[in-house]
Amino acid sequence: MYLDRVKRFGSELECVISVTKELALERSRRVDQEIKSGNYRGPLHGIPYGAKDLLAVPDYRTTWGATPYQNQVIDETATVIQKLDEAGAVLIAKLSLGALAWGDVWFDGKTRNPWDLEQGSSGSSAGPGSATAAGLVAFSIGSETWGSIISPSTRNGVTGLRPTFGTVSRAGAMTLSWTMDKLGPMCRSVADCALIYSIIRGSDNIDRSVMDVPFQVPKPRQIENLRVAYIGSAFEDTATTKNDKKVLDILESLGIKLIPVELPEFPTNALSFLLSVEAAAAFDELTRTNQDDGLVRQMRMAWPNVFRRSRYIPAVEYIQANRARVLLNEKMNELFDSIDVYVVPSFWGDNLLRTNLSGHPCVVLPNGFNNKDSPTSISFIADLYNDGNAIAIAQLYQEATSWHKRHPPKYAVE
Repeated sequence: MYLDRVKRFGSELECVISVTKELALERSRRVDQEIKSGNYRGPLHGIPYGAKDLLAVPDYRTTWGATPYQNQVIDETATVIQKLDEAGAVLIAKLSLGALAWGDVWFDGKTRNPWDLEQGSSGSSAGPGSATAAGLVAFSIGSETWGSIISPSTRNGVTGLRPTFGTVSRAGAMTLSWTMDKLGPMCRSVADCALIYSIIRGSDNIDRSVMDVPFQVPKPRQIENLRVAYIGSAFEDTATTKNDKKVLDILESLGIKLIPVELPEFPTNALSFLLSVEAAAAFDELTRTNQDDGLVRQMRMAWPNVFRRSRYIPAVEYIQANRARVLLNEKMNELFDSIDVYVVPSFWGDNLLRTNLSGHPCVVLPNGFNNKDSPTSISFIADLYNDGNAIAIAQLYQEATSWHKRHPPKYAVE
């Protein structure tokens, strides 16, 4: 059924770069045989999924969504893909991303939002968001450096988990920023995200940034011991929607005692160039050889011009910014000395940038629709290596609502 839906809707949504049909059919036959023989690998055994096309799979293109790499084949299997294969999941498609993980425009189109085909699906995990929302895959793997899971999850009305930095191996994935890149699941529910994360997490002795740390989601009886906060000024902001404020009401009705807090003051936006500099270094050869001229987007804020401008940033400034980043991390650690989780509107203030710089985990999930009938979202942030706490509170909220059960009408399963 899923391959049929990929064939039927993939082109319309412009969310699929490669269909891994032969691989999927071969693994499906293997899965059937294993299950018949009693070799059950677990809840993902036989489940079809898609992966953002910055993850390497042998014999298939890994295009990074960019014209200069559209015929690139990398002869290795990304660790995340390998772990899902071992769990019995079946890769059926490599999904679109904005070129070099920026936006939703790639070398062959603009990925569409299944709720509104006139609208892009946001990025850069554009294909995972669109394909998951439209039911082309059961779940997908995306990546985030600065908003690339949060934004398309919101736009497409799916649930995403951006894990703690350094808990999921990036081996076999495109590098944009060595210190900010993270891989995570995009699913229909928080429970699904927790399941996928439990499988893809952990070291592989290749990506040396990854640590093996315990992962557990607090049981219902343990949730009452979690210190759950909300960013007070965020919910007083006139730009904050009734959908966001309703989240607090629902949490309180579920017995959660909410604590008002504020994010520690810090000039976070002054550190945003760290991503640009690392990305420019990652694609230095592309710039030096002028192959960046082949990228579809060439406007001022697009990668080609960002890469060139970044060459003028002194090494001293990069180092000083990283020293300041340590101070930011210390301030965030102090905040989590007194709380376990905080809830915040997904795009409020500098929260998205600061938590990507600090590496804190985030669960983003639907919390309603706006006046244009587009999905909206709310985010739950937890302390480093305590992803389970954010998952627990987000799941508590989600199970008291039905927003995640809504489907784009045009793509409802018949």
